[in-house]
Amino acid sequence: MTDITAPRAIIIGGSLGGLFTALTLRAIGWRVDVFERSPHALDSRGGGIVLQPDVLHAFHFAGLRHPGALGVASGDRIFLDRDGKVVQRGYQPQTQTSWNMLHALMRAALPDTQVHAGETLLRFEQAGGQVRAHFAGGRSETGDLLVGADGARSTVRRQLLPALAPDYAGYVAWRGLVPEPALGAIDRALLDGVFAFQQGPDHIFLEDLVPGEDRSLAPGARRWNWVWHRKLVSERLAGVMTNVAGRQHAFSLPPGALRPEHAAALREDAAGNLAPPFARLVALTAEPFVQAILDLDSPRMVSGRVVLVGDAASVPRPHTAGGAAKAAANALFLAQALQRTEVPVEERLREWETLQLRTGRLMLEAGRRMGDRIIGSVPADASR
Repeated sequence: MTDITAPRAIIIGGSLGGLFTALTLRAIGWRVDVFERSPHALDSRGGGIVLQPDVLHAFHFAGLRHPGALGVASGDRIFLDRDGKVVQRGYQPQTQTSWNMLHALMRAALPDTQVHAGETLLRFEQAGGQVRAHFAGGRSETGDLLVGADGARSTVRRQLLPALAPDYAGYVAWRGLVPEPALGAIDRALLDGVFAFQQGPDHIFLEDLVPGEDRSLAPGARRWNWVWHRKLVSERLAGVMTNVAGRQHAFSLPPGALRPEHAAALREDAAGNLAPPFARLVALTAEPFVQAILDLDSPRMVSGRVVLVGDAASVPRPHTAGGAAKAAANALFLAQALQRTEVPVEERLREWETLQLRTGRLMLEAGRRMGDRIIGSVPADASR
């Protein structure tokens, strides 16, 4: 039974950051409601994610248990040259999971009555330790805390910091997922059990195995996940981000939305620049997708009883492999801060903000340094 006298959190955004926050706050006795603007279930979005300790810590705190492994383990990291020869190998074990694996586990732990799809936040106001949120459909909700977990284009952040917006870093991540059996036996033997890379002038390609679309970890039922970071001048970004229906997206195109001419150019460029196993992966990808690499550093994460978490607060470059981990840590430490009762809520939130801003900026700086070293700091048009 839910304690109707318990404090209530209104969480804007139903992706990973919102679900991490909902589950960790629920674990300390809060009532939670998640409002997601998409009217559809957020399934099969995104690609591979490196499983970091912060994700596991948040799961443990929330009491979320999974009977088996959460991802596919890899041992060695290998680098291929243009001809497909292994030129470097080193033991660096890790586990690769997927967006849909983490999202499905967390979403299943929340009752349908606490997750509200098709709800677009318009604005909010605060008074007397309460926050009131107004939605496009006419709905209004009041809570003790409003959490902006609505991504890099956060509506919550725009109201708090209207002048702040993500900056395009000058390159994009082309991405794809390929069913494990689609790749030939020789390529499978080379890539199975490793995290594989190819570094070239102004670009880097990486590949790993992640759970299947149905979250299966059985050999033969998994997926090859690949990411190709390449420079793309800002003048060409809008064209790439215009989908097959002619609608321009801000910073990403999901699977199935890429225009055929851009998909064809991607496959042609892969054939001309990548090691043969990697080029074959790109060629086998039915629905490649693309994400612009962004920089976003919010100067604050708290305003009264409104907080920002995950990409709504800051966007680390993907080279840190820490986006999901940062969202999990934001949520976990928020819940731990709100567990304390000896000081007012606002003071606890300010202390949480100080720590999260500091650790977030360290991640942002590390990601920029890695991006500048791997991709280069001067934008150039290295793709069609």
